[in-house]
Amino acid sequence: MSPPVSPSASLPGEQAPPAAGAATPELSQSPKHTESTKTVAKPKGRTGPAGSLLVTGTKGVALTFDDGPDPDYTPVLLKMLAKEQVKATFCLVGTQARRHPDLVKKIAEGGHSFCNHSWNHDLKLGKRSHRQIRADLERTNAAIRAAVPDAEIRYMRAPGGNFTPALVDISAELGMRSIYWKVDPRDWEHKTESASGHRDKIIRIVKRGTKPGAIVLSHDYAQPDTIAAYRTLLPWLNKRFDLVALT
Repeated sequence: MSPPVSPSASLPGEQAPPAAGAATPELSQSPKHTESTKTVAKPKGRTGPAGSLLVTGTKGVALTFDDGPDPDYTPVLLKMLAKEQVKATFCLVGTQARRHPDLVKKIAEGGHSFCNHSWNHDLKLGKRSHRQIRADLERTNAAIRAAVPDAEIRYMRAPGGNFTPALVDISAELGMRSIYWKVDPRDWEHKTESASGHRDKIIRIVKRGTKPGAIVLSHDYAQPDTIAAYRTLLPWLNKRFDLVALT
């Protein structure tokens, strides 16, 4: 996922989560969107890399979708979520938000929440200078707010899950808590299985791994098999868990 996102390119995926129980020009935000500088809470057993959150902190399960919005698959996913009356969290890449402001608006209109997933999915963002990190995150927030001016962006997910203390701290200064994940079906990882086999793998992993409080990682960008899997997963999860948007 190191190259910039483009509508025709497929993104590889995220890193595997830790074992259960393991510990561009700069755009300034307007004062309206300047938030608390409190550091992210790090409850024992609930944190991933650099104190990023593995769980919601409640019994609610959060479905999170990364790397979009995607003009082909995000609208389909939004219709599926609306049918099940489920709210989710969309971790948007800034370049995609800039290309598809209409989809950013539809995400907001659907009552879903936003998460900052960096400007162009720079896997080394957390190791860059503080000025570069801040500029990247602010530019991404600005792209989202260009479409939805009053958007609340309370979460950040590092590209590839590559959190660093600097990235987490700067995100907190911008009012965003850092989220990792508890369930990762590795839907981005296509090996030798067929499309139906890949879909079934996603379904199997999500069903097996999801417990109350879990944050579930998936991708709506360039992942048709993920969308197919959620046709089965959404009603199944909705019957068993309280599905919530991170707010």
